[in-house]
Amino acid sequence: MREAPSAEQGQTAGADARPSLVQRRKAALRLEISREAVRLFTSQGVTATTGEQIAQAVGISARTLWRHFPTKESCVLPLLAAGLDFAMDRLRDWPPETSLLDFFTESCRNGEPSSFTPAILDLIRMTSTDPALRAVWLQAHDDALPVIARLLAQRSGGNADDLRVRVHAATVNGALRAGAEDFARRCADDPEASDGEIVTCLLAALRAASEGLPY
Repeated sequence: MREAPSAEQGQTAGADARPSLVQRRKAALRLEISREAVRLFTSQGVTATTGEQIAQAVGISARTLWRHFPTKESCVLPLLAAGLDFAMDRLRDWPPETSLLDFFTESCRNGEPSSFTPAILDLIRMTSTDPALRAVWLQAHDDALPVIARLLAQRSGGNADDLRVRVHAATVNGALRAGAEDFARRCADDPEASDGEIVTCLLAALRAASEGLPY
């Protein structure tokens, strides 16, 4: 999960923010490992898949695999974080005069639905039945929480550590997770579900979050 730029970094976040070649290669390898892990988990089950099999599928040694990920289940973290990174990128362009719901409505309709690939949707569905994968899914959202809080704090002029900002960040975070899980379930029931369905699910979740607690 990428960090939100600080106010001090705002004017220098151009070329300096670009990852180095080594960082890009590392990210590409981690993503390839993630894709192969999901493919194997889907085809033969999580329990039957070993870290050595994932490494062999990628063409690397098991030692290299464990240097990047502590467990076989954690190999899927880069794919699970991809959709959240997409949402964070959109939030960085959130205009001051636009409400969050209106901005996401426009952004989702004009954005790239490829962030939710079939592999990611398969993976999100698996997180509902496999406790270890569920822990990785929740870790991805836990990693995103401070990033969302900083983005909301920058917009409001508040502090990311303020309870009110953290509660708002947790609400947005939870809505994104619930929307993604709902879309993944819909696609399981209807393989022909259109890319526009993810927009419907995310906006429904954000709309519910914006209503507050009616209890």
